Amino acid sequence: MRSPLKRPIRALRRAWRRNRAVAGNRVDLLCCGEFYFPALCEAIDAATRSVRMETYIYTHDASGECVTRALVEAARRGVEVYVVVDGIGTGEPPPEVISAFREAGVHYRVFRPVRWWVPRRRYLRRLHRKLAVIDDRLGFVGGINIIDDLNHAPLQDSGYGPRYDFAVRVEGPIVAQIVETMRVLWTRFSGAGRVERAPAPPSGSGAHAVAATDAQPEVAAGTLSTHEGVRAALVLRDNVRNRRAIEREYLVALGNARHDVIIANAYFLPGLRFRRALLACRRRGVRVRLLLQGQVEYRLQHHATQALYGQLLNAGVEIYEYTDSFLHAKVAVVDQVWATVGSSNIDPFSLLLAREANLVVWDDAFSASLRDALELAMTARSVAVERELHDRRPRWRRALDWLAYGLVSAGVMISGHAGRY
Repeated sequence: MRSPLKRPIRALRRAWRRNRAVAGNRVDLLCCGEFYFPALCEAIDAATRSVRMETYIYTHDASGECVTRALVEAARRGVEVYVVVDGIGTGEPPPEVISAFREAGVHYRVFRPVRWWVPRRRYLRRLHRKLAVIDDRLGFVGGINIIDDLNHAPLQDSGYGPRYDFAVRVEGPIVAQIVETMRVLWTRFSGAGRVERAPAPPSGSGAHAVAATDAQPEVAAGTLSTHEGVRAALVLRDNVRNRRAIEREYLVALGNARHDVIIANAYFLPGLRFRRALLACRRRGVRVRLLLQGQVEYRLQHHATQALYGQLLNAGVEIYEYTDSFLHAKVAVVDQVWATVGSSNIDPFSLLLAREANLVVWDDAFSASLRDALELAMTARSVAVERELHDRRPRWRRALDWLAYGLVSAGVMISGHAGRY
């Protein structure tokens, strides 16, 4: 059966291209894989027509097996299943996953597979989005990859807690924009990755799908909050129509801030314009709090970020480092009116190179829920960075931070985007 949203109406296409908001959505806030994976797998299990998924990382751990099983079972009962993984984040999907996909009839794509012996600048332009749509009416947007919260490979320290991240489950007009986004990637960028088409599923499986087309997916338990009638926009970053859209959305929100700003970001290395916007908030008396990575996951990014601490702390920006485990969130709340949940870090690689997707929400109740979660993380699972202690760091440590910052800046120059950051 052809989906009613196969060809979104012209107005929705214009809204998608221009990142315009649409009202009347239901948005559920999901925190960490503990909530996300049961909701995602339950939705896939209820699929009757189609499942589309994009992810940067796809693993074969406990959470990955849950998703693979749901996708395979959906394909076997006649659901059209499309999966796109990134050529660096995932590379080739695990052999067990490829075998299961081929046998069941799942269509999958590797976006920009990398040949390491042929260095190219375009390899920096990764697919970093984490999106899923079930039956063109239920969508997921966020920062959570298909990887278990406790899978911290290559680090093997069992002392770390679950990875801290967010996603949203959405229903309503905004889903049409997510569908169109994913269809565009699948159809227009076929030259950017290899498409694998598996044999058709066993005969008779389609009958179940046709008979069940009117079934509604059940709502899974485990959300932080559920909100109806929400005004939201899908904001993309790509290399065609939306080169600066996510950064622009942040800058507009910061420019309108009057009371309070909270930004939680795994890899925080803002450009000059973004830093100026934060400092302008402080000059207007706006309270600015940053929840950043406290564990060292990637040393280069970690030290480069700390090179900026001095300027921010001196301006009165509050910085909290998440120490309970690895912070992977890419979320923000401004004045409990504007909020965003998505895949985009505030660093040059996300804002200038990668394909990203954030959901921006204008809703007081949703913003309050996200703000409460972030404040709990700052007070109970983080350490505040004291300006005096930061200023007294050894000289070699400060030199290391600025060396890392210089190396990241050099990487931006090599990418050809230094002048725009």
